[in-house]
Amino acid sequence: MNLQQEKGKQNPSVRVWDIPVRLFHWIFASCFIIAWLTLDNRYLDIHVFAGYLMGGLILFRILWGFIGGPYASFHDFTFSGSEVSDYFKGVLKRCPPRFLGHNPAGSWAIFLLLGLGLSITVTGLLTLGGEEQQGPLAGYLNYSQGHLAHELHDWLAWLMLGMVIIHLAGVLIESLLHRENLVAAMLTGCKSSDADAVSTASHWKVGVTMLVIIISAGIYWFQGYLTETPEQPYQPFLGPVLPDNSLWREECGACHLAFHPSLLPARSWKSMMEQQASHFEEDLYLEEDTLKKIEAFLIENAAEQGLTEAAWKINRSIAKTEVLLRITQTDYWLKKHQDISDAVWEHPKVSGKFNCAACHMDAEAGTFEDAAMSLPDNVEAQ
Repeated sequence: MNLQQEKGKQNPSVRVWDIPVRLFHWIFASCFIIAWLTLDNRYLDIHVFAGYLMGGLILFRILWGFIGGPYASFHDFTFSGSEVSDYFKGVLKRCPPRFLGHNPAGSWAIFLLLGLGLSITVTGLLTLGGEEQQGPLAGYLNYSQGHLAHELHDWLAWLMLGMVIIHLAGVLIESLLHRENLVAAMLTGCKSSDADAVSTASHWKVGVTMLVIIISAGIYWFQGYLTETPEQPYQPFLGPVLPDNSLWREECGACHLAFHPSLLPARSWKSMMEQQASHFEEDLYLEEDTLKKIEAFLIENAAEQGLTEAAWKINRSIAKTEVLLRITQTDYWLKKHQDISDAVWEHPKVSGKFNCAACHMDAEAGTFEDAAMSLPDNVEAQ
């Protein structure tokens, strides 16, 4: 018997990670990467889907930690603080004990990642419900509460990124110390071990069920992109139906887009109506009764009412002593558009900062959802 045959006999390959665990690991990692790359609200639908999927995977992994086989069971890798400390001491001496499943340090990392992932999912739902007024929690939180949830969501995401980096470093260190490829083991599910080691079942039926559910959910979530047309572009998140007024829309929309009153505070609209004879160098020639009706509608639905996320943020960005007459003068608008070049504003399809509808599909509705925004075709290429 040669050395290679003897080594194979003493260290047979056993299945440590079943298919559900491996699918969870790689799809969970992919969800985090996708969510991180889609922090821009323009891709909010992708970000939200990744969040929903991450939350669903975590719930599955918690369940699988109780009903799954060896190595997947929480009971198999629950270690005390002293055991984790002893393991780190072994690492420092470059001779830590080898574990077929999760080692003590890795087990704690897994629990922390699951806890952080669940916390990120919950704060994401709170943010979606509060700031965007979308999802299962829509209507239960206001924009201020959603903003606080968003800040916590971001902080937890950075914390999780740190944990991921630590986890990857741990995988690299253990791979080097034990001279085995742990990444390959999570792909194949197999590791070398003593002859009496227990091999877990593949649980392929559970794995197939997971994939079918995930693929079906993806098709359902993104099906709008398959049916969109230039005339009816898909808007993944529709804003709330805002108060409307036919007289306001007729008079104000006769010359330009009827900017919804939620985009400026009441004091701005009041001042604008008082100066109707010099309305941006034009005389509106509105009769007194018409003027009063339009002014009442504008004031009743001004930015202070917080009817949309854009309205809430615009109102927060304006000092109480300021009376701005242009939406483009607000700090919020300036911050959101600071990276847009002059070439875009001068493009024939845009022709100026007043033409909101050139980039915002819901400009007429007044909701200005981030996911309903995109530059017109060929504008960036000019």
